[in-house]
Amino acid sequence: MAGYNLKSPEEVKEYLKNLHIEYKFGCLNEKNPETCHLLGDYEESISKDYEKSAKIYKENCDERNFAHSCRKFGGYALIGKGLDAESPTESYKYLKKGCDVGDMMSCAHAGIVATSSFKIGEKEVPIDFPTGLDLLHKTCHEHKLEKACYYLSGLYLDGVPDYLEKNMKEAYKASMKACELGNAYACANLSQMHARGDGVQKNSELAEAFKQRALSIQRALQETKHIPFQQGMGS
Repeated sequence: MAGYNLKSPEEVKEYLKNLHIEYKFGCLNEKNPETCHLLGDYEESISKDYEKSAKIYKENCDERNFAHSCRKFGGYALIGKGLDAESPTESYKYLKKGCDVGDMMSCAHAGIVATSSFKIGEKEVPIDFPTGLDLLHKTCHEHKLEKACYYLSGLYLDGVPDYLEKNMKEAYKASMKACELGNAYACANLSQMHARGDGVQKNSELAEAFKQRALSIQRALQETKHIPFQQGMGS
């Protein structure tokens, strides 16, 4: 940003124009994967041209195996952003590739997509439930990704007909990990499990402790992000 104090709209516009040129050169001429991803981010956030950003992310994943671009295109494909239509199978393919080249968040997202049900043919079925479940276990218990732990806990809390039996022991383990990693909803679930003795020891003291942990996390979030929290917890 040397030479730019960005005090006027004209200076901001000039800075962004030069940044765009820099990213295009780095990507198209130098084939730098990090710069190509930044170009995709530019088209997404500054130009709001989602077709271009989708194309850049896809190419950067296909041609340069850049994991973050694989994850971004996987997210685009899931909702059809910048594309002709939604494609959960394409989403899973790119998220799985991002996972395979080392991005643990891609692994978590691939696990979520793989264990979710989508209409494939005449039925609504998960794309690849066994692999997805394994990915969620790995990213939760080995790599400690809060999002994976919370989603995994939900699968075990409710069970998935024809694919996974309800398992309160596994639900508790995943919820505990998610709570430790700062997920207020997981802490709230632990509070309810102990309050009801649902698959775990009924213990009012632990129920209250996890309830307070949930409220503490949420207060911290509200202070920094102002995110409302629907506790869903009983008195």
